[in-house]
Amino acid sequence: MGLVDLSLRDFASVLGSDAPAPGGGSAAALSGANGISLTKMVCELTLGKKKYADVQDVIADIHHKSGILQEQLLAAIDKDTEAFNLVSAVFEMPKETDEEKAARRAAMQSALKEAAQSPYDMMLVMVEALEVTRKAVGKSNTNAASDLGVAALSLKAGLQGAWLNVLINLSGIKDDSFVTTYRQKGEELLERGCSLADTIYESIVDIV
Repeated sequence: MGLVDLSLRDFASVLGSDAPAPGGGSAAALSGANGISLTKMVCELTLGKKKYADVQDVIADIHHKSGILQEQLLAAIDKDTEAFNLVSAVFEMPKETDEEKAARRAAMQSALKEAAQSPYDMMLVMVEALEVTRKAVGKSNTNAASDLGVAALSLKAGLQGAWLNVLINLSGIKDDSFVTTYRQKGEELLERGCSLADTIYESIVDIV
């Protein structure tokens, strides 16, 4: 059974235990999934309403994209833990001979790259989710405007959490080109996403 199939109580229990995984990366993915789920919910509360007849096509498109992003972020909950488990598995590798030590170092570098890639991919999805959420501001059911604000905050928290997980894995990678590339691209995503989230939040504050 995957993490995503656990009850909320069971997930919280394993997250709060001394198990090395799931950790912050999976929690970040869950935060993002909650955020885009709220965006999808707001669309559900707008579709079919006469008051919003002139924006039905726009809301339907946002609803469709939200569903896809929701699934991607739910999948990321398990993907991040799987990536971390690759790193953990390296510690079980033998290290008696020079050859074994070299193989262990190579495996660790490969695992760390995968562990950095997973939250980076998460960031890509969350920025897209924030862009989709922004499109709903001012067009969706005003009675659920606060939910869009919470969506933005949840996605921002997930984005920032994912970035921290990128950084901690980059710190152990010896490939300078890889580190430089992902640090630069990650910083760009972080700035863009946080700006989107803040814009959405401030717009919602003005509405409510």
